Amino acid sequence: MKSQLKSGVILSYITIAVQMVVQLIYTPLMINLLGQSEYGLYTLVASVVSYLSLLSFGATGAYLRFYMRFRENGDNQKIGQLNGMFMTVFLIMSAVALVSGCILAQYTPQIFGDKLTSGEHEKAKILMHILVFNIALTFPSSVFDSIVSAHEQFVFQRVLNLLSVIFNPLICLPLLFMGYGSVSVVLITLSISVLKLTINALYCVKKLKVKFNFKKFDFSLLREVAVFSVFLFLNMLIDQINWSVDKYILGRVSGTNEVAVYGVSATMNAVFLQFSTAISSVFAPRVNKIVSENKHSMLDELTSLFTRVGRIQLMVLGLAASGFVIFGRYFITEIYVTQEYENSYYAALFLILPSIIPLIQNVGIEIQRAVNKHKFRSLVYLAMAFINIIVSIPLGIRFGSVGTAFGTGLSLVVANGIIMNIYYSRVIGIDILSFWKSISGIMKGLVIPVLFGVIIMNYIVIDSVMEFCLWISAYIVIYAVSVIFLGANKEEKNMLLKIMKKRSNI
Repeated sequence: MKSQLKSGVILSYITIAVQMVVQLIYTPLMINLLGQSEYGLYTLVASVVSYLSLLSFGATGAYLRFYMRFRENGDNQKIGQLNGMFMTVFLIMSAVALVSGCILAQYTPQIFGDKLTSGEHEKAKILMHILVFNIALTFPSSVFDSIVSAHEQFVFQRVLNLLSVIFNPLICLPLLFMGYGSVSVVLITLSISVLKLTINALYCVKKLKVKFNFKKFDFSLLREVAVFSVFLFLNMLIDQINWSVDKYILGRVSGTNEVAVYGVSATMNAVFLQFSTAISSVFAPRVNKIVSENKHSMLDELTSLFTRVGRIQLMVLGLAASGFVIFGRYFITEIYVTQEYENSYYAALFLILPSIIPLIQNVGIEIQRAVNKHKFRSLVYLAMAFINIIVSIPLGIRFGSVGTAFGTGLSLVVANGIIMNIYYSRVIGIDILSFWKSISGIMKGLVIPVLFGVIIMNYIVIDSVMEFCLWISAYIVIYAVSVIFLGANKEEKNMLLKIMKKRSNI
């Protein structure tokens, strides 16, 4: 399993790297081929349809907890009942999402407002129908994903994700060049979802020999899962509000062009978020195992894992965040898109920088779920999400995409940076002071590369993409050396030396 864990993390970062390259090439071409207005429409419709995913009520997050409980007891019959129950419930949810989405697609003028043209409303209706079918497929697919994750088959899972990242643009781009527009993009997305669902199902049934018991429906277990999932659902609702509502607000008050500007910043933020979840997601089974064993040293083990993963995440996120602060404006306006999207840089800053604290503490979410103390976080985030909406509407009217992003960033700082750290310390039992003391040691390694980057962007004239890439490469090297020698601890340096020795022996 350790090899699966390490390979899973490595493959996650390979996927992120590939995704960054894809976004670098694909998104600007997509904006250019579709036009700012249609790209904004595509982004707006996708964000609205994504709300249908809330019909899962957060139940996928509960699967791992109950699976680990039954596995520890060696109760295969209960696991079969759990699998059958989840699949039944999610198929029902899929049908509800499909019907609800098709009904909503008939009322695009009421949903999107009068800032869209009649032609945009007609295209929005087509896009909604296709994306609704795609969302419906994600429900049964998420069950298979949860099963694969519970079996810690990270290599298969990450390879499948990597292939979907690669093939989506490879198929879409020729169609866009032929003039098929955003409709072709969502049709390809739907086709890939069908293929992923099929492969996941075959892998679970044929390779993992997973059993689904549909005969004995355990309603008491369903009630227990439902109670546990209520607050996971609130987390999903909050995430949808924080990461999607800004586009909807802008669509209502500004139109599709401003949504397109925000869409670029949201893409930057999405890539940044993946740097953290790539690591934390593979540690979910380990967290649940520590909790299920319930040893006297449980809190010490959780604090150690919380800190070790947080330090690794900060090393990676520090590179991404500092690099974007220094090079992001030039990248967006001169390479990625055009000067029209300058506000995308500032909006992205308000989304990315406040996210660093919760991202280096992502394992804490798995810990909360494992010890069944995730309710408070959900309530805090729910309150902050509604504050985000209240603040973002006037800011969106006055400052457009930058204003709505600021509202989102402000809510993240209050909820994650202050309230949740107090909760981790006083309720969960994590030694949060030890965590921040350990984290602060890494910050010394950021000083030299940041000064180097500031000098580059203020005193050197960059005349080409190649020259820009060379300076980026130099920054990465200096960052890596500085963080390793000034920020990394002895354990992390030894781990790096072992990796280097293994590579040299290949």
